[in-house]
Amino acid sequence: MIKLFKIRCRSRREKAALTAAHDLKLRVRGKYPVRFALVGAIMLVFGGLPAAAKDPGIEAYMSRVLACEGPDAKMEVYLPQSVVLDRDGGPRNKSVIGYYALDLTAANKGKPLEPVRIRLSPDKQTVIVEQYTRGLPPTRIPVAGGTVDFDNRFGTAANCGPFQATE
Repeated sequence: MIKLFKIRCRSRREKAALTAAHDLKLRVRGKYPVRFALVGAIMLVFGGLPAAAKDPGIEAYMSRVLACEGPDAKMEVYLPQSVVLDRDGGPRNKSVIGYYALDLTAANKGKPLEPVRIRLSPDKQTVIVEQYTRGLPPTRIPVAGGTVDFDNRFGTAANCGPFQATE
């Protein structure tokens, strides 16, 4: 009597897929562990560093620190209350994310808020407001107040009050 054995035959696709997977495992084990370790170390180093300007978060209370009025619009700058009430007197040499309000109610356009980076100059005589979402050059406002240009469209020749004035 003849016995028949069932031999499992794999198709060419199955053989190619298994061979490719086996080759990939060998390559990853042989070449890439150093690269993976290096990338992981870099991610840990940069992930642990604090950001240059931190978002105040949704729970932050905002205080108006600058109020400016031009011929076409009013501009206001807001900072988180935790920064304003800081015992050192506000944003020293670090940049802080605040909000810039461009009040265009006279032109029937509303009052949009946009995030800005705010910092004091090293001599602490000017406040630098960077409208990074618009790509505009930084605006320098004297701490004691003065006339500045925020942008060429609405914020020209704006008279600003002193920094952190209560009104």
